[in-house]
Amino acid sequence: MGTAERREAPEKSVAVRSAPGRGRNVPGQVGGTRGQTREHTREHPARERPGTYGGGGARAAYRPLWVEEPARRRRLPDPVRTSAVRAVLLISVTLIQAMVAFLCTMAGSWLAFPMVISSVASTVVATWSVVDVWVTRQVWNQRYGVVSEPSSTARSLRRERRAARRRERSARRDQERISGGAGRLSHS
Repeated sequence: MGTAERREAPEKSVAVRSAPGRGRNVPGQVGGTRGQTREHTREHPARERPGTYGGGGARAAYRPLWVEEPARRRRLPDPVRTSAVRAVLLISVTLIQAMVAFLCTMAGSWLAFPMVISSVASTVVATWSVVDVWVTRQVWNQRYGVVSEPSSTARSLRRERRAARRRERSARRDQERISGGAGRLSHS
């Protein structure tokens, strides 16, 4: 889509601009205005002229370059993300060492034996770092992972415990009033 088309109709949605049959006489189009259907002008009567916003004012229509979408998954907690980055770095170093060891072995270099030994050690360290990611994630979930949603079991249990404590306190207050009030009546 060229610049001229963008300037021609800035208020048109992407769906309308990219609709099939654009530019041809399609039933339902308003005469003379490309891409705008009768339904579109009925919904937005103030936007009949391109380049205007809200009732024919001189201000140009605001159209964002992109629309932000919510993230599909939540961000990893900081300790888990740190250990995951460390694990990825160690795994990549291990893979590079293994490749160098293989190439040195194929070339018959004296460096082949030290590289094989170091790549075996790096494999152990990389495996440990992957286990560290898993353990860090489990620890974080145990410490901070209580889901605070209305359907959460932990939340409903807390609510029940608070209600039981309130009932207990009010029963204790009533009991104190009854016993304390009787004592005052007898002493007056």
